[in-house]
Formats: sequence, C-alpha cells, structure tokens
Amino acid sequence: MLAPLLNDLSNAVEIYLVGGAVRDRLLGLPVKEQDWVVIGETSESMLDKGFRSVGKDFPVFLHPKTHEEYALARTERKTAPGYKGFKVYAAPDVTLEQDLIRRDLTINAMALSPQGQLIDPYGGQHDLEQRIFRHVSPAFAEDPVRILRLARFAARYAHLGFTLAEETLMLMQAMVAAGEVDHLVPERVWAELFKALNEKSPSAFFHILKDCSALNIIFPEIQALFGVPQPEKYHPEIDTGVHVMMCLEQAALLSVNPEVRFAVLVHDLGKGVTPKVEWPHHYGHETLGLPVLEKLCNRLRVPNTFKSLALQVMQYHTHCHQVFDLRASTLTDMLTALGAHKPSNKLPDFLLACEADSKGRTGLENTLYPQAELLRGAASALSSIDTSSVMDGALQGPQIGEAIRRLRIKAVAEFVALYGKH
Repeated sequence: MLAPLLNDLSNAVEIYLVGGAVRDRLLGLPVKEQDWVVIGETSESMLDKGFRSVGKDFPVFLHPKTHEEYALARTERKTAPGYKGFKVYAAPDVTLEQDLIRRDLTINAMALSPQGQLIDPYGGQHDLEQRIFRHVSPAFAEDPVRILRLARFAARYAHLGFTLAEETLMLMQAMVAAGEVDHLVPERVWAELFKALNEKSPSAFFHILKDCSALNIIFPEIQALFGVPQPEKYHPEIDTGVHVMMCLEQAALLSVNPEVRFAVLVHDLGKGVTPKVEWPHHYGHETLGLPVLEKLCNRLRVPNTFKSLALQVMQYHTHCHQVFDLRASTLTDMLTALGAHKPSNKLPDFLLACEADSKGRTGLENTLYPQAELLRGAASALSSIDTSSVMDGALQGPQIGEAIRRLRIKAVAEFVALYGKH
C-alpha cells in the first residue's frame, strides 16, 4: 500500500503513482523516483493546498514536504512537427485513463492507487511479464523523442530479455520515413545518449536505432561502421560495426564511467571513412577518424571531458595494443601526450577503453590485457624522474623540454628492460 507514504496534504487530492515507479515495482527493481498524477484538480486548487508550481509546458507541482512531482492529468494534441509541437489540455474532467493513454509504452502506462490497486487499462502488466516493449497508441508516432527513449529502455532492460513488438518497430520505421526524427535537437540526442551510456547494456540503444533506420540519421558516423570489413586474422567478427558494439558491451563490464564507454563507442570512427580499395585494412584510421569525431562532438555538443578522452583513445589505442613492440621514445611520447606524468590524468580510463577494444572481438572476450600493466609501470617511471639537473639555468626554452624528454625516455627504457626480465 502507498498510503503510509502520503501525508494528510496528499490524501486531500485524488492521486496515483504512475510511470516508471510502477513499472520498476512490478519488476522488483529499486525505485529511484516517484511521479504522481492528480485527478480532478486545477492549478489554483493545487496552489491553495500548498503545492509549488514548477511546470513550464504543462502543470507540474512540487509537494511542499516531500518535494516529489505531482502533475495534473492531461491530454496532448499534435499541432506541429517535432517533439515540441503539442497542445496540452489539463483540467478536472481529464480521466486517469485519458492521461495514461498519452504515454509512450504500455509498461509505462500503469498506475497504482494509494491503496495499492493496479490500474492497467492498456495491458502493461502482461507486456511486462512477456518482456515486450509495445506502444500504447498511435500517438506514439507524434513524438520522435520516444524513439530515443525506447532505445534507452532497451539499454536498461536488455539483460532481462526485453524485445520490441513488431508493430512498434514498424511504427518507428514509419516515423523515420516521415522525417519526424529529423526534428530532434542535439541537446536532447546527447541527453538520451548520456543516459543510455550509463545503463547496463548500452549497445542495445544502438541496435534499436539501427533496426528502425534511425541510426543513420541520428548517428551517421556509427551507422557508417556497419558493413565495413576488418582483417579476419585480428577481428574474427569481421564487421566493424559489430566489433564496436561488442567493445561497448565489454566497456560496460569493465567500467561504469560513461566517458570510457563513449570513448569506446567512437574509437574506430576512422574505419568508416577508409577508402574501399584498402578494405579490409584500415591504415591510419587512428588519425583519419579525428575530424569525424570532432564533427560528431560539435554537432551533439558533447562535453569536453568526454571529447578529450575519446580523442586520446582514438589516436593511441593501436599504440597501446602494440606497447610491447614500441621503442622507448615512442612509448614516452605517447604517455606524455596522454598526460600520464601529471598528478591528475585519465590514464586508467584510457587503459580500460583500450582493454574493451581488445576484448570486443569474437572469441577473445576473456583474454588478459597485460599491456595495461606495462603502461602503468612505464607511466610511474616517467613521473618519478628528477628534473632538477635540467632546471639549474644552464638550458633555455626548448632545450629544457628536450632534456626532460631524454630523461623520461631513459627512465622508461630502464623500466621496460627490467619488466622484460620478470
């Protein structure tokens, strides 16, 4: 029963717990946020009861004590293309069933009364039990953000065996063909991608978008990787797009950091622009992809912390894989470029991304990645050098930098030699 969660103020109105909180309760998962819908009230009556208005596009109120969101029951009518083209109607005569039918998926269109009674007019509980994503009504097609949201739900619940209803997939494909996805703004795309990267199975996000033909419009750089071959000797899975999705799955196992997962997602973008005459090889893909990544980050307004790590992983992941064969000077220059000598650096994240790349290959998912241990040790050796001998004033300008570089190379070479004896 929900009644113990409510105080007298909330009990003074007809309210229902709705959406994700109901869904996750029925799945036996932790409920992070609770959203409530209010029936039979107006904005004025809510304010009179002490609620605080926070809604911009429709009437939403914060409870004066719990600060949870309470929205007036509402209906929506499509008035223009895109996800903002809606006219909202919220009034005391809007029923709970009318409010629920405007939601995206049946599993999100259920409500619980304060007494614990499940209100499920559109078969959400059945679809939850069958692990099916199904749209509630044709109105799903009116909001392109719902495609991104459904893809994100796939990333969250793929491990539970959820699949997409055929009729919903067909509806999404029709939305893409009608140009609805073209109206998505970069900020919303990034917001949904960021959430998907934080989920348990982020690769499922991209599989859904690819299946409904939206990937080529929203993330054309990722779509370009599918169908691009790689040498079977190193990549038994062959297809670059398949490889990147496998890498993303490995990244999700290795790190909860979305920056690492994003870097893994984009590390091979250069292979999408390799001239076909060079296939299945991808000479210089580490640098070919840099402008592609810049364009993607600028378009989606990707935060700099994500972008900087992604650029490092793209440019140096091959070096990392080949670290046992690198000269001490090349290894030193790579570590310096990664900022490994600085107290605050992203080397641990870089190494996790490279490990995910190495393991994201058919049959190699459980192999060890000893390159990381060597690089960590080399970075420690590089950071521990004594630079006082070159800072005594005898050297000037570029001479100082080159002298420090020589000291670093010497320290790294000595470590590598010692490491090789163990």
